[in-house]
Amino acid sequence: MSFDVDIGLASECGRRRSNEDFAGVRRGDPLGLIAAVADGVSTGGGGQEAAQTLVRSLLSDYFAAPPTWETTVVLDRLIQAHSQWLADHNRRRQGLSEQAGEPRTGLTTITALAVHGHSYTVAHAGDSRACQLVDGELRPLTADHVFGGLQRNRLTRAVGLDDVVRVDFAQGEVRVGDCFVLTTDGVHGALEPARIAGLVGAAADAQAAADAVVAAALQAGSFDNATAIVLRIRGLDAARFEDALLRGRRLPPLPPLKVGDVVDGFTVTALVADTGVHRLYQARTPARALVALKTLHEARASDPQERTMLAHEAWLGLRVGESGVPGFVRVHEVIDPSALYTVFDWHGGQTLEQLLAAGTAFSVAEVVQAGLEIGRALGRLHRLGVVHRDVKPGNLHRGDDGCWRLLDLGVAISGREPAAQRQLHAGTPSYMNPEQWDGAPADAGSDLFALGVALYRWLGGRLPYGEVEPWQTGRYRHDPRRLSRLRPDVPVWLDHLVLKAVARDPRQRFETAEELVLALERGASRALAALPATPLARRDPAALWMAAFWVSALFNVALVLWLLYLPR
Repeated sequence: MSFDVDIGLASECGRRRSNEDFAGVRRGDPLGLIAAVADGVSTGGGGQEAAQTLVRSLLSDYFAAPPTWETTVVLDRLIQAHSQWLADHNRRRQGLSEQAGEPRTGLTTITALAVHGHSYTVAHAGDSRACQLVDGELRPLTADHVFGGLQRNRLTRAVGLDDVVRVDFAQGEVRVGDCFVLTTDGVHGALEPARIAGLVGAAADAQAAADAVVAAALQAGSFDNATAIVLRIRGLDAARFEDALLRGRRLPPLPPLKVGDVVDGFTVTALVADTGVHRLYQARTPARALVALKTLHEARASDPQERTMLAHEAWLGLRVGESGVPGFVRVHEVIDPSALYTVFDWHGGQTLEQLLAAGTAFSVAEVVQAGLEIGRALGRLHRLGVVHRDVKPGNLHRGDDGCWRLLDLGVAISGREPAAQRQLHAGTPSYMNPEQWDGAPADAGSDLFALGVALYRWLGGRLPYGEVEPWQTGRYRHDPRRLSRLRPDVPVWLDHLVLKAVARDPRQRFETAEELVLALERGASRALAALPATPLARRDPAALWMAAFWVSALFNVALVLWLLYLPR
């Protein structure tokens, strides 16, 4: 389903000489929509200019912001920049107008609604309003910033009043059928919320609803300009990461479940794993298909970072594991879940770690074919800007259908992950490339190195650099042994390929997953050249200095003996 919204906008001058309200709506496919309504406040006509320039600025610049910026950040920066500009103009104009005896300043309220993915964000300052029509009731999303009592027309916040304006934000989920109403005080100051809700609900379309609300406000005796925007959501784009984050913040975790329990139509059939951080259940859908449910352990349920990481994993799974894409486990999108959990396709089978521990023998051809499947999956991941960061036999799974898949995107980075996850020193030590131990961040090359280590262990039954522990200082002091010496049936071309993948020097390794896959596909027809042995000075500088020390020591001992026993 694509994004589809019915838009209505109406604005009338009413009893005023001029209309200082201004409103607008702009779509930015596929980035959603932004609607804004502003009510200018002025002396000498500056309010109309303030409202128009602010709304036009929001509509034109909102979609030009970097896609990595969070929606509240984009709206706040745009409104703050305009408030600073307007406040500066007001100060200069006030000085000039005082000399001429004609003061002219301009302020404005602002209420902006951005719809993106399955979420909305409201930015608000002043006494214009945003409401949501729910079950025939108009529910406010904003609060008026005005003095109480008899001074309801006195604003406590407005754009242009000061260089910095404090903006209120509200966020929530959007569903098909939702209706949003944005109004200036010329409308909601004259009509009760129930009256507005009735007019919007009875109208045939959004434009008719906006027209009816403005007309009713003027008929009710409104003394101000009257403006209304009505938005009816008829279709939504694919979910965005922000949608997953909002859901992750508000939903409770799944409680401990037992076989037979039902959650949102999923019937639990088994507890698969409990790590103390996550729980994994096997369950059946109403159509009797097997799925896996992943949720947080109750000991971690209140940790906001763990919640964000689970939401990030679910979003990545939806992004990379679409139906029919090989190499990944597909994630199911649950509409209106009652708890925080992620639903994956269920695939019987075992991980490579389990298969190797059970003594399963693999032919060279089987390993090459598996390497091709995993390499292509990594290539797709990297083209999407995602780094797995924990490629190892425990995360390589062979299903009952014979297909190999990459598991566990829990520590993957995509550029949208929380800072704590990005700073987490993820990965299994024996599969981490040397640069990470020197402080370099994980990247696509890290995944390819880890895959090379997995292939080496797969074929040779051992790790290329031995078991690496985090506290070790000398981790790569020797070159890996040739696989053909550990397993005679490994062809020379594959020996060279795997050693290139795990080379100590990053310049000697494969640059992309596509390059590694191409080398596997070509095999012996375009064999890679053997890598030269790494010099001792690069492998272990300390050993080189130690050898130099002992050579020097022996030379000095020999020199002393020669001097002592030199014939006189």
